[in-house]
Amino acid sequence: MATALSDEIDVLSKARRVLGGSYVAEPDEPYMCEAQQDYFRRLLMAWKRLILDASAGTLQQLQDGPIREPDLNDRASSETDWGIELRTRDRQRKLIAKIDSALRRIEEGEYGFCEVTGEPIGLGRLEARPIATMTVEAQEAHERREKISRDD
Repeated sequence: MATALSDEIDVLSKARRVLGGSYVAEPDEPYMCEAQQDYFRRLLMAWKRLILDASAGTLQQLQDGPIREPDLNDRASSETDWGIELRTRDRQRKLIAKIDSALRRIEEGEYGFCEVTGEPIGLGRLEARPIATMTVEAQEAHERREKISRDD
C-alpha cells in the first residue's frame, strides 16, 4: 500500500508531466526571474488542481453509499482502506494551504528565498519540494533544534 508521502510525490510528478517536465534554467538566467516564477506558479496550481480533483473523487465515492461487504474480513479491510484514504485527503488538505502560501509568496516576490537566512533556496530543492520555505541547511538546523527540544 502506498504511503501518504508517496501519494504526494506521485501527484507532484503528475503535475510536472502536465507542464511538460521539469524547469531547465538558462546558463545566464537570474535566480527567480519571471520565467522561473511563472513555471513554479503553474506547477503549484497544477499540483493543487490534481489534489482537488482527487478529493472530489473521494467525496463522490463516499456519497455513493456505505461499505456493504457481506464478509466481516472484507468489510474490515474496506474500512481500513477508507481510513487511509481519508487520512491522505486530510494531509492533502493541509498541503493545499502550503501551496496557497507558496503562491502568495510568488506574488509578493518572496518565493525561492529562505525565510530564515534570506538566501536562495535553489531550483533543485524547489523542484523537489515546491513549497519549501528554507534552504536545506536552515531546514536541517531547524530539525536539530526541534529534536533537541523534544528530547528535553
